[in-house]
Amino acid sequence: MDTAEILKKVRKIEIKTKELSKHLFSGEYSSTFKGKGMSFSEVRDYQYGDDIRNIDWNVTARTGDPYVKVFEEERELTVIFLIDISKSSFFGTINQFKSEINTEICATLAFSALTNNDKVGAILFSDQIEKYIPPKKGRQHVLRIIREMIYFKPVNNGTNITEALKYLNNVVKKRSITFVLSDYMSEGYEDALRVASKKHDIIGIKVYDDLEEQLPNVGLIKVEDAETGEKQMIDTASSNIRKKYNEHFKEHSEYYKNAFRKAGAAVININTKEDYVKHLLRFFKSRHR
Repeated sequence: MDTAEILKKVRKIEIKTKELSKHLFSGEYSSTFKGKGMSFSEVRDYQYGDDIRNIDWNVTARTGDPYVKVFEEERELTVIFLIDISKSSFFGTINQFKSEINTEICATLAFSALTNNDKVGAILFSDQIEKYIPPKKGRQHVLRIIREMIYFKPVNNGTNITEALKYLNNVVKKRSITFVLSDYMSEGYEDALRVASKKHDIIGIKVYDDLEEQLPNVGLIKVEDAETGEKQMIDTASSNIRKKYNEHFKEHSEYYKNAFRKAGAAVININTKEDYVKHLLRFFKSRHR
């Protein structure tokens, strides 16, 4: 694909998601995610009811009158997207691949952050860290993240959420709002998630397809594991096989839900056939309440 085609596709996503962000999410975003830190603003005369822990003893001693420090909330935030770009993300049976929906979700949230003058960064991962884009401000930076999500070719095929969360803790020193986008068809990341959640505000976004949840009855078919490359013939007419397939999906889904709940982190579940906008809006509104 040449440069012109790349720019055209990026521009198409920008137009769609920027409008969504402008009309639906900007207000919700700013009211949902507020700065966690407090920065010093000024000193003023002590007033009845002020917290004595905020008294500025230096100024008080110098003037002979009690003064207190005034702090204000730090509005500027850092938003990080932790994006699963393993082979299983390039799958979808309805209108879009999971990877394409992930891109639109990230773009929508990134433009909301841009409107709020926040920094945005991204970590693309498979079973290793594929690419790190440090957080910055500006439209061109957001477009770069979108471009990388569309066209970056991962070296590896697997998924390792644990390594991605550890990397987040190592490279992002300031507390961030972190969206982790994956199909979560893996386990073993509970401890890493708990550690990361103590430092960052983590939101898990699970994007999945109907065919990953329920195997259709279409007889004998040849299937391939996208991440391992393993191939085998299975008889989908067998109710036992279809049941085990569904149970496998449920096991991963339960692990995901419980791991995030125990870590005090939020989750959003999005089916590829559904409108992701309504899920994001529902999350913003519930989070704000």
